[in-house]
Formats: sequence, structure tokens, C-alpha cells
Amino acid sequence: MAYVAVKGGEQAILNSHRLIAEDRRGDTSLPDLSVRQISEQMGLAVDRVMCEGSVYDKELAALALKQAQGDAVEAIFLLRAFRTTMPRFAVSDALDTARMAVQRRVSATFKDIPGGQVLGSTYEYTHRLLDFDLLDAAEDAQIKANVSDEPLDDYVPRAFDSISQEGLIDSEAPESESQIAFDLTREPPTLPAGRDQRLQNLARGDEGFVVGLAYSALRGYGSAHPYVGETRVGEVAVVITPEELGFSISIGDIMVTECQMLDLFGGSEDQPARFTRGYGLSFGNSERKAMGMAIVDRALRCREYGEEVQFPAQDEEFVLSHTDNLEAAGFVSHLTLPHYVDFQADLQFIRQLREEQSGSSSQKEAAE
Repeated sequence: MAYVAVKGGEQAILNSHRLIAEDRRGDTSLPDLSVRQISEQMGLAVDRVMCEGSVYDKELAALALKQAQGDAVEAIFLLRAFRTTMPRFAVSDALDTARMAVQRRVSATFKDIPGGQVLGSTYEYTHRLLDFDLLDAAEDAQIKANVSDEPLDDYVPRAFDSISQEGLIDSEAPESESQIAFDLTREPPTLPAGRDQRLQNLARGDEGFVVGLAYSALRGYGSAHPYVGETRVGEVAVVITPEELGFSISIGDIMVTECQMLDLFGGSEDQPARFTRGYGLSFGNSERKAMGMAIVDRALRCREYGEEVQFPAQDEEFVLSHTDNLEAAGFVSHLTLPHYVDFQADLQFIRQLREEQSGSSSQKEAAE
């Protein structure tokens, strides 16, 4: 695509930077919003930026949000750009989410589950009415939830383990230790894609797009009729096994959200009827993202079960090519850049077509 240089562009860009700083600061009579305030009080926005930016660092995600004036996509762009400057010194072992320090854990498959249902922090049962008390912004207000002091078990089994042992749910066989997982941050995407690549793509993908695809599958543009087998939010240990040590060590804990969806599969000529799984895992408290991810993951597994690919959420190339919000935003935003040459070419083309069409009409009238 052809562009022309924009004269005087350098000074205009510098002035634009100053305007950004001015707009970001806002009314100077008000206290400046600190990065720590954003991290502590805008936690869900911070978690989204960490997840889609592929960097688990609340401070950096909060900084990116402040710099981007709350624009999540711009903040994700900033965080990913910073990520490219960081060295990689290890690859972690698979997270053991069964040993999660659970803060929220619910299942829609059984009322009573081993370890119990844990409602935790959720907007599900709020009235969705504006709370005008928040306008007071009393800094010394103390909020204390009435939470049980009884600790949860160190090991919290899956809610559906009982029927999984009966063979009524797909088993998830562990990958071979020698098998190296696809790394979407370092390797170009390939088609057909393995499940590891698809899950990485969905984890980094735009939450709105992923949830929209999941919604389409639920509404009939797909065969999804899922149950929340279990969704859990909590902290898990990150474990690495350095070659020089030869044994595993924990380097810290991170908060994640995990969701497993169960979808009814009626069976085929060579496969018995059972429940199949969709899986979602995201940084922080990102339940909607993890649920949408799990639904789309199951839709993309359609070929494994001999199902016909008919709908957008089942089309691997469509999903994987359009999930990334940075690519989508960049392609849309680039339309503001100069396209003078292209436009003049199209304008000339339209004039030529109109002349030809006008000539054809004149000849038709003369013939009549």
C-alpha cells in the first residue's frame, strides 16, 4: 500500500505527545492517580492487561493502564512491547491447579462437591445498581467481609472426578515430558494448529472477541450446550526444574482462573457417548475470559469428534487469525494514516467506470 510523507509531521507528533500527557493528567486540582491505586482498586482491568499482555506483573500492568489512560488494548500493546526486552531464563513445569489456594470455586454439575462450593468475590449476585456511596470516596472507610477462618484443603479435587472415573468424561492424558509445547510468542502460528497453540492464542486473545465467539456457539452457530464442570480462582505455585540442580523448586505464586466446561457428545461409530471438555486458563481473576476460552476450545476440537465444521467458532483459521486485539486494532487504526495515492487511484478508476457506463448507455439509446 502506497503512502506519502507527511510534511511537518515531526513537530505535530511532538505536540501530540504533549497533548497526551495533558489529557492523561486531567484536572491538576485533583490528586494524581498512582500506579499502586490502579493495581489495588482496578484489579480486574489489571488482570486483563496481564493476561492478554502475557506478562504476570501487576505493577507493570497498572503502569501500562495509567500510561494508556485506561485503554486496555493500548496498555496490552505497551506490556507486550516491554516483554520483548526481557530475557527468558527458564520454562516452568505444568501448573498443578489441583493444589490451588482457592479463593473462588464453583461447579454447575453437582450441588455438593468434595471440598465444597466457594462463592468468593463475584458480581453474579449484585443488584447491578449504581452505588452512589462510592462517590464519597472516604479514604478511611473500613470494609470487612464475614469470611470463615477455616482453611480449605491443600488439595481440592475436581468436582466431576467421580463420574470421570466411570469413563463418562473425556480423560486428559498428560503430555510426554519430552514433548515441547508450542511457543506462540517465539514461533509464527501454523495451520493446522495443535491444541497447545490454540489455547495459547485464546489466552492472549481479546476477551470481547473470545466471549463473542463463545456466545455465537451457544446461540446456535455451533453445537455447544456446556455445563460449568468447575471454575476456580486462586494462587498456584510456579515451579521450575533448573538443569544445573536436577530437581524442582518453587519460584513464587501467581493468581490464575481455570475453567473446565463439559459438553454432551452423543457418540459416533467409533467413539462412545460421553461428556467432552473445553479448557480455559488465564492470569488473575478473569472468569469470563476463562469460560469463553473453554467454550471456544471445545468448538475448535470438533474434528477430533468427527463433527462437521460449519460455524465461525469451529473454524480454526478464522478464530486464530482474528483473536489478537493488537493486530485487529492496529489494522483498523492504520486507516488514519495517509492513503492519498490509493484514494486518487480509486477515484480515477471510478471516473473511468462512469465514463464507460455513460458511453454504453448512450450507445444503447441510439440503437433503440
